[in-house]
Amino acid sequence: MNRLPRRLVLAGLLLTPAACSLLPQGGTPPKLYSLTPAGDFPPGPRVTWQLLVEPSVSPGALDTERIALSRSPITIDYFADAAWVDRAPLMLQSLLVQSFENSGRISAVARESLSLRADYVLLVEVRHFEADYGAGDPPAARVQLGAKLIRMPDRSIAAQRLFDAKAPAAANQMPGIIDAFNAAFHEAARQIVEWALSAGR
Repeated sequence: MNRLPRRLVLAGLLLTPAACSLLPQGGTPPKLYSLTPAGDFPPGPRVTWQLLVEPSVSPGALDTERIALSRSPITIDYFADAAWVDRAPLMLQSLLVQSFENSGRISAVARESLSLRADYVLLVEVRHFEADYGAGDPPAARVQLGAKLIRMPDRSIAAQRLFDAKAPAAANQMPGIIDAFNAAFHEAARQIVEWALSAGR
C-alpha cells in the first residue's frame, strides 16, 4: 500500500488564513509580480570590457515562479495566488543585465544565453530570495546572492563575493512585500555592479 506523505506544504501558513492550497482557488490564475532593475548609480569611471551574465543558479525551492516565504531557517513555503513573472533565477538574470546597463559605465553587457563573446562572465548563485517571517509579521524581504567574476577565455576567477540585503515590508500584504523585495534587490544589485566594475579593472 502506498503511503501518503504525512505533511503537505500548505499555503495556510500564508497571508490569508482561509487559504489551504498552493493552487489558486476556483481556477483563478495567480497575480503576477515583477521587480525593477537598480538605477541611480553614482558617477564613476567607464570600463571598456564586455560582460555576460549567466543564468543564476539556485536551490530547487527557489527555482520557480512561486514567491517564497520562510518562517524558520529550515522551512520554505509559498504565497497563494501570487507568482513572479518568470522563474526567479531567470528574472534576476535579466534584472542584473538591466542594472549594469543603467549604470552607464560598461561598454556592453548581455545575457550569457545569447552565446556572445565577452571579456568577463558573471556567475550568480541565489542563496536567499524569500520573505522572512522569522522576526515576526510583517516580514522582511531577503536577497542573498553569491557572485563570481570569471575572466575569459581561460575562465579563471578574477573575484568573488557574497552580497546580502534585507528590507522590511510596510505591511503583511503583497504590494508591501513586493516593494520590500524590490528595495532589497536594488541594494544587492547596486553592490554587485559597483564591485564587478571595480574588480574587472
